[in-house]
Amino acid sequence: MRKEYDFSGSKPNPYTKKLKKQITIRLDEDALEYFKSLAEEMEMPYQSLINSYLRECFRTHKRPSVKWVHA
Repeated sequence: MRKEYDFSGSKPNPYTKKLKKQITIRLDEDALEYFKSLAEEMEMPYQSLINSYLRECFRTHKRPSVKWVHA
């Protein structure tokens, strides 16, 4: 390994916009199990599947239908 490196000719990383951000999210157990089993069928990580689905919703401007139930 060199003692010093010259980065004067370096360029910004073109992939920084594609980096993922780690977050914490609370999911109902049944929703999580649904995505985990679907991801297993598709042979991909369940977090990637959830991310892919959310990106699809973003691209198609899909909005959730939410009905709040009051106790």
